[in-house]
Order: sequence, then structure tokens, then C-alpha cells
Amino acid sequence: MLRARNISRSYGDLMAIKDISLEVSPNEIVGLVGPSGCGKTTALNIFSGHDNDFSGSLENSFDKLSYVFQEDRLLPWCNVWDNIRIVNDDIENSELEHLLNIMELGDFKKSFPAELSGGMRQRVSIARAFAYKGDLLLMDEPFKSLDQKLKESLLRSLIKLFMETDLAILIVTHDQIEAKILCDRIIMLTSRPSEVQDVILNPGNKLDRLDEVVSRAKEWRNA
Repeated sequence: MLRARNISRSYGDLMAIKDISLEVSPNEIVGLVGPSGCGKTTALNIFSGHDNDFSGSLENSFDKLSYVFQEDRLLPWCNVWDNIRIVNDDIENSELEHLLNIMELGDFKKSFPAELSGGMRQRVSIARAFAYKGDLLLMDEPFKSLDQKLKESLLRSLIKLFMETDLAILIVTHDQIEAKILCDRIIMLTSRPSEVQDVILNPGNKLDRLDEVVSRAKEWRNA
């Protein structure tokens, strides 16, 4: 479990986040949701252990953390297959093929990043994060630059992968609809200095929620 209590972070006289508390357990997705620039990435850097200059308490019993960033960070000289395998040499070929198929990358395993669209490169990033087999996956606005159709497809693939694991996911996003689809718990943050405004419990089937959002969007477009 990741357990944060009253986490605050300042940069000189500027307070970025104030008294943020949350918990993330295996087999759940928790969303950290707030306006752009409110300090969500700052909080994620603290939770990942990359920033230790904070007040409050942080306990993390997860052994391995994996990360998906806003940008894909793929190795340009490696094809899709090798970009994924590089994080885990022990992964079975059959398992890697399975990851590629769920992420709709089966026909692109020999392609290089420069030959892929932004959405496809982000698919590779997510497949790589799952191939790493971490206990906690941290995601920083992973769908920010994608159009709606690509985002819907990628959300569906992510949910299918998540349902096959007991992975814990903490995702940072400014998109409340995205959080409503994916997350079991949503931590709503204020603008800077970022504080917890509300905690929303969101039980239910993630694929059903995605289908409902897609259906409503089609109705709105056809109205």
C-alpha cells in the first residue's frame, strides 16, 4: 500500500501542495484530479520517491514502481518489441505478444517510434509499464495529447490489461470524465496551493462506464 498523510511541498515562499492525504492499494485505480498547474505532478514526484523535500509522512510498501509519462520516452533506435522487452528481459515471448495484442500493437512490433503516431507510441509506453511488472503504476496525464477517439480506444486497452492483474495505479489527470471512467476513488484537488477538496468513491465496472460515456458522446454528436 501507498499511504500519504498531510503531504505539503513549498518552493521558497510558494506553496505548491498542502496537506494532501491518500491511500492506494493493490487492484485499484486512484485518480488525482485537478486543474492544470495545481501541483498534481509535484505530488506524483513525491509519491514516486523522486522528491524528498516535503513535510508530512509517506509509507510505500510496494516493491517496484513503473511510470507512464505525458511523453512516451521510447528509445528511437529500438522497434516496438525491443522498446517493451528492454524493461524485462525475462518476459516470455507469448506474454509480450499478448500485451501487444491487447494494446492493438500486434501489427507494429517491428516498427520504430518515428513510424508511429503519438497514440501508438503511448500504447507502447503503457505496454512497457505492464511488461515491467511493477506493483504500483504511476501515470502522469498519459492521455493528454490524444483526440477523443484515440483516448477511448486506449482507455479500453488499459482497462483490459488492468483487469488481468492486481496492479495498483495512481493516475494524475485534469480530465474528470477520464477519471470517472477509470478510477475506483477520485481525489479532487483545488487550485494552487493544492488541497484535497473532495474524495469520491466510484465503484462499478470500468468497461461499462466507458461504454456509457462513448454512447452519450455519440448521441450528442448526432443530435
